[in-house]
Amino acid sequence: MVVSSSFDDQPASSSKLSLREIPGSYGVPFFGPIKDRYDYFYNQGKDDFFRTRIQKYNSTVFRTNMPPGPFISSNPQVVAVLDSKSFTILFDNKKVEKKNILDGTYMPSLSFFGGYRVCAFLDTVESNHHDLKSLFLSFLASSHNKFIPYLRTGLSEMFKNLENEISEKKSADFNTNSDNMAFDFVFKLVTGTDPSETKLKSKGPETINTWLALQLAPLGTAGLKFVPNFIDDIIHTVRLPFFVIRSGYKKLYNAVYDNASSLLNEAEKYGIKREEACHNLVFLAAFNAFGGMKVLFPSLIKWIGSAGEGLHRRLAEEIRSVVNEEGDVTFSALEKMPLTKSAVYEALRIEPPVPFQYATAREDIIIESHDAAFEIKKGETIFGYQPFATKDPKVFEDPETLSLWVIGLLMLVELFLRYDTFTAENGQVALGASVTITSLTKAT
Repeated sequence: MVVSSSFDDQPASSSKLSLREIPGSYGVPFFGPIKDRYDYFYNQGKDDFFRTRIQKYNSTVFRTNMPPGPFISSNPQVVAVLDSKSFTILFDNKKVEKKNILDGTYMPSLSFFGGYRVCAFLDTVESNHHDLKSLFLSFLASSHNKFIPYLRTGLSEMFKNLENEISEKKSADFNTNSDNMAFDFVFKLVTGTDPSETKLKSKGPETINTWLALQLAPLGTAGLKFVPNFIDDIIHTVRLPFFVIRSGYKKLYNAVYDNASSLLNEAEKYGIKREEACHNLVFLAAFNAFGGMKVLFPSLIKWIGSAGEGLHRRLAEEIRSVVNEEGDVTFSALEKMPLTKSAVYEALRIEPPVPFQYATAREDIIIESHDAAFEIKKGETIFGYQPFATKDPKVFEDPETLSLWVIGLLMLVELFLRYDTFTAENGQVALGASVTITSLTKAT
């Protein structure tokens, strides 16, 4: 349905595109969200859920419900923006707000974060958002020189473990080894201490995986074929309790608190309470950094592995040539690897580590797809599914994505400095890909 754009109470638009009413429906209250949830998880799956609605409405912008819905989401209604042009509204902080919307229409209990609304749940105009972000940016800047050596040390140890596992068992679980490496790297970067020297020992990845699962379970599915849908769907109707991981989270928190003194001292200079800063630091390390790498690394290895030996040899040639010319692996060396950068970009584009983006309209706004303009009312929730939108490089201007870009580059650099090629078997788990390495051919 095309609507005239001449109404006085509509926000101004400089576009020549006609203003169209947003198509779609939320269905019957209570039952509509449940139907959409079953379509999303069981009847169609994520991609077909969105694809069929794009076709049905002949629009990449439409109204729908997003999980989890009843009984733990007070309002599952969203406006979906699924093309690169409309998707960018999600990053315009002057027009949208990000308060309590990291996980979309559902928010976990604050118990998972020590009772605090950590930075990721704060809107950009909230006073402590600026202080916390400034602290973290200052930390990243001061850690610049540690980034590459710490990560290369961890990657080196990981590949040795993979080699040993393949030698003993004929294959190696990449995900577990990758998780262990990622946690050790992040913890040491944040605290300057190896986690094995703390009371955490080797329990860090297991603790965080449980912590993440309890928060995010309502947004996913177990994916077990032998479990009936109506049984699996129970996890979308109840908030999973924090007490399951209370003891583990306390050990993780204490390990960070005891070993990140200099960073916590710096937080107090910003006027941030030490306890609040530590819970934010745990979230940054566990959710943003570790969680991002947990998804990124298996996905990257899956796609590079499936590309075959031809690409592997070209990547190895480029990486070794540049490192030989530069004398070492440096940030400037990474900039001189166009093929490797392209490979990482493609992996991020095809399977973004953070596929979902949410925001709330601050005011009545006009957004545009490639075909039409649409009015979104103040307070409406906007949802973007990044795998449908990443045809435009502009979506990678987010600094968190750029951090993952560099991390992905370093993974490939270390891999092809050591090996000519590799083979892997791929599967799927709740948070991305599962990868089993079946062979590693050493560099010749």
